[in-house]
Amino acid sequence: MTQDGPKVLIIEDEPEIRRFLRVSLTHHGYRLAEAENGRQGILEAATIQPDLVVLDLGLPDVDGLQVIAEVRGWSRVPIIVLSARGQDDDKVAALDAGADDYLTKPFSVVELLARIRAALRRVNAVAGEPVFMALHLRVDLARRQVFVHDREVHLTPTEYRLLSTLIRDAGKVLTHRHLLKEVWGPDAAFENHYLRVFMAQLRRKIEDDPGDPRIIITEPAVGYRLVSD
Repeated sequence: MTQDGPKVLIIEDEPEIRRFLRVSLTHHGYRLAEAENGRQGILEAATIQPDLVVLDLGLPDVDGLQVIAEVRGWSRVPIIVLSARGQDDDKVAALDAGADDYLTKPFSVVELLARIRAALRRVNAVAGEPVFMALHLRVDLARRQVFVHDREVHLTPTEYRLLSTLIRDAGKVLTHRHLLKEVWGPDAAFENHYLRVFMAQLRRKIEDDPGDPRIIITEPAVGYRLVSD
C-alpha cells in the first residue's frame, strides 16, 4: 500500500462493507480511516481531515444527510454517498445537501474507484486554471472562447453560463435545481423546461453526437455531470 496516498474516510455501519472497501481501496493505494456511525464520522472528518469521504446514508444514530450538512458547515471535502436508498428523491436530497456523487448499493468497485478519482481530480485542479479541456472540447475561460475539435463555436450568454457552471464542478453530479438556480436564479429553481431546452442547444454545439453525449452526461431524473478528463 502507498503510505502517502489520498486519505479516505469510510462512514459505514455494516462491517462487511467496511471490510470490502478497506481491502479494495488499500489495494489501490488509498489510506483508510473508518467510522461506524454518523457522530464518529463527523468527529473523524474534523480530526483527520481526509481527502475524501465515502458515506452511507442509513446510519444507526443520525441520518447521512445530517452528516453531510454538518461536514459542509466547515469543509469542502468531496463526499461520495453509497446507499441502499435508490430512489431519485434520495439522490437529489443527498446531492442538494452537498454530496459530490451518489452510488446505489450494490455497487461496482470499479465504478466507485472511477468516481473517487474524478472527485479528487476536481479538488486537485489548479485554482483559476484558465483553460478547461475534456475530450474534443476546449474552453478558454479567461477569453470566454469555446472550441470543438479546435474550431471555435459561438455560445449564447445563457449557454455559456450553463457550460461554465458545469466546468466549475467538473466531475460532480449537479442537480437540476442547482443548475437552474445558478444559471437562471432562485426564482427558476423548478423551471425544468429551461434546462432541457438549453441543454439540448448546448449539446448540439459541443457534442459529436447530441443523441449520445460524451461530454455532458445525464444522471436520469437527478441532473448532469460534465466529464472531468
